[in-house]
Amino acid sequence: MSDDRRIRIFDTTLRDGEQAPGCSMNIAEKLNLARQIARLGVDVIEAGFAIASEGDFESVKAVAAEISDVTVASLARTSVEDIDRAGQALAGAKRPRIHTFIATSDIHLQHKLRMGREQVFEEVDRAVRRARQFTDDVEFSAEDATRSDWDYLVQVFTRALEAGATTLNVPDTVGYTTPVEYHELIRYLRAHIPGSERAVFSLHCHNDLGLAVANSLAAIQAGARQVECTVNGIGERAGNTAMEEVVMALKTRPDVFDGLDTRVRTTEIYPTSRLLSQVIGVPVQPNKAIVGDNAFAHEAGIHQHGVLQAAITYEIMTPQSIGRPSNELVLGKHSGRHAFRERLRELGFDLEAEEFQRAFRRFKDLADRKKVVYNEDLEAIVGESLLDQDGRFRLGHLVIQSGTFAVPGATVELFCDGESRKATARGSGPVDAVFKALAELTEAKCELLNYHVKAITGGMDAQGEVTVTLAESGRRVMGHGAHTDIIVASAKAYVQALNRLEWQRGRSEDEPRGI
Repeated sequence: MSDDRRIRIFDTTLRDGEQAPGCSMNIAEKLNLARQIARLGVDVIEAGFAIASEGDFESVKAVAAEISDVTVASLARTSVEDIDRAGQALAGAKRPRIHTFIATSDIHLQHKLRMGREQVFEEVDRAVRRARQFTDDVEFSAEDATRSDWDYLVQVFTRALEAGATTLNVPDTVGYTTPVEYHELIRYLRAHIPGSERAVFSLHCHNDLGLAVANSLAAIQAGARQVECTVNGIGERAGNTAMEEVVMALKTRPDVFDGLDTRVRTTEIYPTSRLLSQVIGVPVQPNKAIVGDNAFAHEAGIHQHGVLQAAITYEIMTPQSIGRPSNELVLGKHSGRHAFRERLRELGFDLEAEEFQRAFRRFKDLADRKKVVYNEDLEAIVGESLLDQDGRFRLGHLVIQSGTFAVPGATVELFCDGESRKATARGSGPVDAVFKALAELTEAKCELLNYHVKAITGGMDAQGEVTVTLAESGRRVMGHGAHTDIIVASAKAYVQALNRLEWQRGRSEDEPRGI
């Protein structure tokens, strides 16, 4: 596919996506997700905001060092410190990109930056030129572009292009624009910026009015050739452009989009969606386009009849096209390592040696407790095996008492930095008692905001999947756990959330936000 026919996918799940409340990730989680996003076939992975914290710097550095067949980017404001920090984090990247930005709307200039328009010109010129000292691949973004003066945008982007930027990004930072308006803005910029043919025009849309995907597709039709998006559409507030929706819209409607396409391996879409959900502990809404549980479900009788006669009557794409497996029984307690590994690969998981051994041990333990093991069970197993390897806290044994004639209580063992500790607590129920014991062992002062339980599959022996949301000093994190015993699943979720709080404590309270 020629470059002018290809739409580049710039995935910012690890940066803008994790800015959604409770969706922060540690280094190990980011690295595992980056591997899968690279397998997906995106063009650019924005690995983080290097100056935001030491953890973000190390995350960008780790992803840059390992991911070699995809461009790895770090976000940076226009300050010298930001640019240099991004350059240092990307030093080990085979294909580095520095993504620098500054606001251009009068609203931001007056109330946030307290700068005049001429000062912004100077910032843009200096930042892009300094970024070019680290890499030839420099992207410039005009934050809040859709609420900026169009002629002023032309001047700003012209200055960035002259300084050496190769990608010009036009963000709809607050989800304000509409498809027709955005289409016209992209056309206007391409027509009025001198030398615009030398740049790749990019778009970055937020979903505050539910228009992120529609706006992105409109900009593509106007000549933009890079889409900044996230898996499952996660992100601040109402989220970002959903990667899977843009990719499948182009794939399904080549007649409308003049044959434009991405290099995304669509059969990796569903596995990537599931892995992200496991990592951040946020389930995908059932009616979510492409990857939701109901996306290929047909309940109405007339629909069922039509699909049975010919799938094309009510399905414009197939589950197989996005890598969605059936819910068939796949493995049991007599299955060996080879069968287990092959099934994981079919589900999109290619684990490292140590990760595979952890997952296989969990599988065997589950298979001893369940008659049948389903794909969803395997996804939960892999999620747990990947996520808790670097945490300070690890759940040991627990014993509970509960019932109509007993005061609910729990004795919990927790490994803190490898050292075993035990505590006993009483509560209004067994879960409350477990959580109180864990809070005592970790001296946590957090508040439980949300507790959610669902069954992973059907059947009396199904695993329970628990998600908890904890808050402490303005930080909000989610934890996720799965087990056939719902109390154990609850404890696992709480411990994972505590580990994430530990990670968050190392991040700056005034961490800068992106575009």
